[in-house]
Amino acid sequence: MKITAFTISTLFLSLSIAAQEYSHTSIKDHLVNITQFVSRNESDTASLNAVANYIHDHFDQFSDSVAFQNFQVAHKAYKNVIASFGAENSKRLIIGAHYDVCGIQPGADDNASGVVGLLKIAEYLKEKKLNIRIDLVAYTLEEPPYFSTKNMGSYKHAEYLKKNGIDVEGMICLEMIGYFDERKKTQDYPTNLLRLFYGSRADYITVVSKFGNGKFSRKYIRNFKRQSSIRDKKFKSPSWIPGVDFSDHRNYWAFGYSAIMITDTAFYRNRNYHEKSDTVESLDLDKMKEVIETVCKSLKVYER
Repeated sequence: MKITAFTISTLFLSLSIAAQEYSHTSIKDHLVNITQFVSRNESDTASLNAVANYIHDHFDQFSDSVAFQNFQVAHKAYKNVIASFGAENSKRLIIGAHYDVCGIQPGADDNASGVVGLLKIAEYLKEKKLNIRIDLVAYTLEEPPYFSTKNMGSYKHAEYLKKNGIDVEGMICLEMIGYFDERKKTQDYPTNLLRLFYGSRADYITVVSKFGNGKFSRKYIRNFKRQSSIRDKKFKSPSWIPGVDFSDHRNYWAFGYSAIMITDTAFYRNRNYHEKSDTVESLDLDKMKEVIETVCKSLKVYER
């Protein structure tokens, strides 16, 4: 489908109406709504803004407050979307996922799946009494050409926290949480030695951290594993192992915050990575639902 200004406007209007009429949108419907914007990249700010507004509208139904974090890169305006819960508390837990894609492709797993995780967590947190402030943050500009630069949306957010001396409990990054395959030899690793420990089936979710990652990381991973209804594995390593820092949590590490990534391991299993074949149909929605439910259950420790 050719994306025009009229198409963007029409699609956004229909998405806004849908968000108002259906407060608890299904995982599949959210994925379809987001992935139709196949050019939500750094060049197409109209598509990025349409998706950001869709996220904002959904957050607004459930959270204490919603705000855009606006910033400019190369004379273009971009924005993160931030929903807050338990805003009366000073210490914050950050849960984030990026909504942009690399090039032109649906980006169902990368990373509409993580964004849908945020949207469903927002539903779960509505009116919960919390002993910590939980901020759900949808980032822009995670993908190339801005990956690993100070222009990443998550860098802007982590930098803001640091500059303002905000007390951060930790950060959870949702990065590709929807692709699974129970067949043998469907899971790859940075080194073949890891297959001996983790197996060859792409049938699990993993929680990634680095050495010296702080108390939050250790605590959260134990809690996640206790609550998990899906096969899960933890992976802890030096940050230089390829893939360990390939998402938004890297920028919280850069500012000294404890952060982890929840992921299906991205290109180590999903051959649709950064391809037009990264579609909703390629995902296992039942397992993705279990991942999101486990994250929600893991937040019970922050409820009063």
